[in-house]
Amino acid sequence: MPLHSLSPISSQALLGLWQLTEPAEMLWPLLPDLLHYTARFPDGRDETRARQWLAGRVLAHRLLQELTDMPATLSNDANGRPYFEQLPGLGVSLSHSGEWVAAVVARGAAVGTDIELVRPKAQKLAPRFLSEAERADAGSEAVKHSLYWSAKETLYKLHSRRGLVFKEQIVLDPFGLREAGVLTGHLLLENSRSQHQIHYQRPAPDYILTYCVE
Repeated sequence: MPLHSLSPISSQALLGLWQLTEPAEMLWPLLPDLLHYTARFPDGRDETRARQWLAGRVLAHRLLQELTDMPATLSNDANGRPYFEQLPGLGVSLSHSGEWVAAVVARGAAVGTDIELVRPKAQKLAPRFLSEAERADAGSEAVKHSLYWSAKETLYKLHSRRGLVFKEQIVLDPFGLREAGVLTGHLLLENSRSQHQIHYQRPAPDYILTYCVE
């Protein structure tokens, strides 16, 4: 079972990373309540995405075991955010890209996480999700473009509201790129504005991971 790491990221929150190498048939037995997850398994997924979906739920349950002995099952709300049905006070966020799966579970807190394979696609899509100031700060660095994208995805998941315009309503302050650090982001909504600290790290040379716990 390639559980890569379980790390406390606050007094109430844990981050888990899973390096995905198993076929789907090895992941199914690791889930509790197979009937629950079989009924919610998305139809039409290819083998890779099916494995990512399963590993994300296995990882979420592994984190849950570190926080409580109470059993629970994972579902998704109307906006697609995962939650433990029997433990509504826990925040949950899942992400996957390539061979990596990430999860954050926290007591009494909203959470968001995202993991991205660094690739040129983020630069090509930059005019759609980055402001002019953000594009200028990212320059020609593929890693920085992917980090901007990942951090905005994390804030989107944290807020859990469909229809946010990444380019205008999720804004990041300029930053210097390091192996790990903290970014400052802003959610600019119709009737409110909020500031958030997004942590980032490099779990593998070609990947970026971001997370935020409120």
